[in-house]
Parts: sequence; structure tokens; C-alpha cells
Amino acid sequence: MAEKKKTKASNVIVWAVLGLLILALGGFGVGQFGGSLSSVASVGDREITVQDYATAIQGEQRRLQQQTGQALTLQQMQVFGLDRAVMERLLATAALEEEAETMGLSVGDAEVAERIRNNPAFGGIAGGFDREGYTFALRNAGLNEARFERQVRDEAARELLQVAVAGGVQVPDTYSATIASWLAETRDATFAIVSVADLDGGALAPSPEEVQAFYDANQALFQTPEIRNITYAWITPTDLADAVEVDEDRILARYEELASEFRQPARVLAERLNFRDQATAEAALTSIAAGETDFDTLVEDRGLTLDDVDQGEIAAADVDEAVASALFALEEPGIAGPVATDLGPALYRVNAILDATETPLEDVRDDILAELARDAATRRIDAARDDIDDLLAGGATLEEIAAETDMILGTIAFSDQSEQPIAGYDAFRAVAATVAEGDFPELESLSDGGLFALRLDGIDPPATPPLARIRAAVEQAWQEDTTARRLSEAADALAARIEAGETFAEAGLTAETVTGIARDGRVEGISADLLSRLFEAEAGRVLAAPGNANRAYVLRLDAVNAADPEAPDTAELLTAIETQLRGDLTSDLFDAYGQAVRADIGFEVDQQAVQAVQSQLLGGH
Repeated sequence: MAEKKKTKASNVIVWAVLGLLILALGGFGVGQFGGSLSSVASVGDREITVQDYATAIQGEQRRLQQQTGQALTLQQMQVFGLDRAVMERLLATAALEEEAETMGLSVGDAEVAERIRNNPAFGGIAGGFDREGYTFALRNAGLNEARFERQVRDEAARELLQVAVAGGVQVPDTYSATIASWLAETRDATFAIVSVADLDGGALAPSPEEVQAFYDANQALFQTPEIRNITYAWITPTDLADAVEVDEDRILARYEELASEFRQPARVLAERLNFRDQATAEAALTSIAAGETDFDTLVEDRGLTLDDVDQGEIAAADVDEAVASALFALEEPGIAGPVATDLGPALYRVNAILDATETPLEDVRDDILAELARDAATRRIDAARDDIDDLLAGGATLEEIAAETDMILGTIAFSDQSEQPIAGYDAFRAVAATVAEGDFPELESLSDGGLFALRLDGIDPPATPPLARIRAAVEQAWQEDTTARRLSEAADALAARIEAGETFAEAGLTAETVTGIARDGRVEGISADLLSRLFEAEAGRVLAAPGNANRAYVLRLDAVNAADPEAPDTAELLTAIETQLRGDLTSDLFDAYGQAVRADIGFEVDQQAVQAVQSQLLGGH
């Protein structure tokens, strides 16, 4: 059966986003640890549940994979001590939550609701909050609404505690100025390109003996990867979505279900800065009106950033009546307040006023249709899972499975370089890389709700083709290698002549001078590595470096330019450095505070419970 092409991409689909959320919450096979096992550690009266620990471990695995591009197993994490680091973070978080509760720090229901509504993972087709999707995502992640909302409230309380502990951190002026001066230094340089035309005899052609010698010495360069010849059967919701018929009444009903997303009330984009009392808030407003200060300065003076005070989009229903009256009384962006809030009197800066909007059905019909069709296709695949499993258990071949079900048969010569659509799924790659000849095909899940099963038909081991078959490639590799070596040697010789006193012209080179090269700057054609060497050299030094197979460089450092403290760019850099350093110091201070709190409250770790969770996670892989 011909393989179907997988190139059609869906539009914004709610369930796909919710599926990613479920992954982020660790909702696959985490919640059933059985028996009386409920927690792995405790800090004071606060427990760290097995679900919390398993979710954190899986979240760390996903974070590391995103950063490195490689999936780490739990065993590899244990070797590097990453599992212990996860536990340390959970203990610190629990200690800070316990401390915040002891101190009576909390936020109101309105703040919790606002954070949940503004979470894009709970967004529907039109981007607004999807109540049904919220419930669905939490249920599939093994959470209930009360528990998740308690987590949101605890997180908000920790943020309040962090502002209280580390909000006034300042960076020493000399420290930030020294870093800024170092970063803002520039260089002036003269450089020239050494090309193949500058080599004696130009490009060379290899003799048969040289080709043979190069092939014999560099066989690994021409080796083909191991090829795993695989037959597979698979199906995805995309394969079935086009064949699913969706009634127009169902599209209209879904549109009405999501009416709150398609009919947005008037909103404002605002920031909030709280004050300890009404008099202080009114004094700040007076200073702003008089032009003596501004909102940004007030935020900075408190050791905060604009991210700390950002409230996002606010509708009248999201806040207390007094706050809504102040915000929506403005006819244009500006300052509102002081107004009473749960955290004391506050000034709001309204940055934009958004009119109420309504999205007609015709604008979102295709998106709703795609969502419903994909949902129906996913349910159809789920319903077929048991039947396909039964066929495999009964000894049916993949060819027979494809003939009797919606699954599609295909073959792949699998390696790390495979680019067929099914090779883009991590789950398929993991099984394909480890399956052995004779293994019975098993039904596996794909990240988009699809299914697959595969069979290893044979393995072609890595091999170097005979020279006769790849002679052209060997000759090209020899030429590139030889030319690069000759260019590097020529550049070294020319650099030595120039450093000894010759000009670029006397050395037969056409030079170009570039001034004001920044430390993170770029010069067309010159590698970042060579520019980095330039910033390590002394004025007058001449450097030589390879470029690519067809060129090399000779470069002279003409001048080292100190940073101009009065330049606007330097001032901006200094501000950015101070912000970064303040963030780092704040984080370090808060971490130290968390450790002290944990030590004061006391904690216990149940190593047997930890090992039990890890064993189940290992078993799940």
C-alpha cells in the first residue's frame, strides 16, 4: 500500500495545545504508584507527593532535551546527580511555601483566577480562556482544580516572599561599570584574504596514488551509517481528519460553547505598583503629575522590574469594582488610582485600552472544523487500539494489520539521518533504534495521538564503499583538505612577513581596514573564532587563520579602543548589566534564604519512596 504523505499542518487546535500541557504536567503514567505510597519528602507540615516528584523528574528530562537536543534517561540523570538537584528544588520550594503560609502571605481568589485565565496553555481557538479545556487538561494530568489552584496560590505567595526578601538588592556601581567597560571595548583591524589564486600553482589535482592513500587513511570519512531496515504500520489523526464528516450543527454548537472567547469585553493593558499606605501612594501620584518622577522610576526604586508589576490584560470582571471603575474611567492611557487592593493602595499605569470585540463564526469556522475533525479522528484511533492489539497478539503481520484497519504500511531504511515523516517522532525513533530482529511488533503511541507498530527486517552494518564507487567524493575531499592546508601555511608565512615589518601591499595582499569592531560584532567573511582571538591579542599583533576550503585570513590588530562612558550605547549596556546582575544576586540571596528556612523548619526525605518512584519511572521506559 502506498505511503501517505504527512505534510498537511493543522491550524491552531485546542487539543494539541492541551496535549502539550498534559506533557508539561507529567500526565502520562505518573499518577498510579499504588499501595500506601503518597509522599517522598516533607518540610514542616508540607508534603512533597509522589506525583510532585515524578512530574518534576519528567519535567527536568524535557527541559534538558530542549536545551541539548538529547533525551537523558533517569539512569543518566542519576550519574550526574540531576535527580538530587530536582529533590533539592522541591524541598526549597516547599520550605518557602511553608514560610509564606506561616507569615500569612497569600493572594486573593481574583489573582488566582487571573493567572489561570492568562495561562496560554488553557487558551481556546480564539486565544481566550477555555473552561472545558482547563478541566480536561487537569483531569488528564492527574490533578483536580482545587489542587492546581492551590499550587497557583502557593506560587504567588512565594513571589510575594521573594519581593520582600530580595526586592532591595543593589549592584555596586564599580562592579557593573567594570564589566560594561570590558564589554564595550572595540578594535580596529586590517585584514586580507589569502585565496587559491595566491598559491603557487593554484589548485592541484591528485594523482591516482594520492587518491588511494587519502582513501586508505580516511576511511571513516566515507563510512555509511548503520541502516536498520524496518517495516512499520501507522496511523495519525491527520490521516483520518479529512475523511471525518462534521455536521454544521456541531460546528455552530461548538462556536456557542466558546462564545466567551469570541466575544471579548473591553480590556486594558496595565501595570500595578502597590504602596504601604494611602499617603505614600498619593505622594507618588503627585510627583508623577509634577514631572518629578515617572512610573518606571518608581518601579526601579523599589528594586522591581516591569515584568514584576505587569498585570497583562484586565477586564472589568477580573478585578474589584473600585479598581475597575478607576481603570475604565480613563479615556486614554495614563495613571489610575490610588485605588484600594488586597495588597494595599496601588497605582495602575494603563498602557493600552482595548475595545470589546466579537469574532464572527465565518472567521473561525475552519479552525473549529479542524478541531472537531481531529478530535473525532483521535477518538476513532483510540477506539481501534484494542482491536489492533488483539490482531497483533493473534499473530497478524503488519501487512495484514494494514489491510484490515486504517493503519498505513510503510518501510524505512532507518538511521540518524532519516528524514521520512514517521522518523520525526521521538517515540518511533526510540523504538526503531533499539528493536532487535525477531522482536514481536508492539503497538506504540505517537505524541499527536497516533499509533504505530514496527518490525526489524535486517541491519546493514556501517561500511566504507569501495573506492571505485566513491572516487569523485574522495578526490573532492582530498582537494579540499590539501587546499585548506596549503592556504593555512601560506597565511602563516604572510603573517610572519607583515609582523616583521612588510606592508600588506608589499606582501602581495589587498587589505581592508575595519574600525569599531564590537566584542560581539561580526565582520563579513571572518569567523567568530578569529574575532575572538583578535580581542585576546595586543595592538600590532598579526594573526593568521583558516577561513574555509577556499580561503584563509591574515589580520592585524591596529588599535584597542576603550569604551566611551558617555556614549548612549554604553549607558544602555550598563543598565542591562545592572539588571542582569541584580537578578542574579536576587536569585542567589533568595536561594540562600530558602536553604536557611528549610534548615530552620526541618525536613525529611523518604529514600525508599524516592527509589520506588524512580523504579516505576524506569519501568515506564
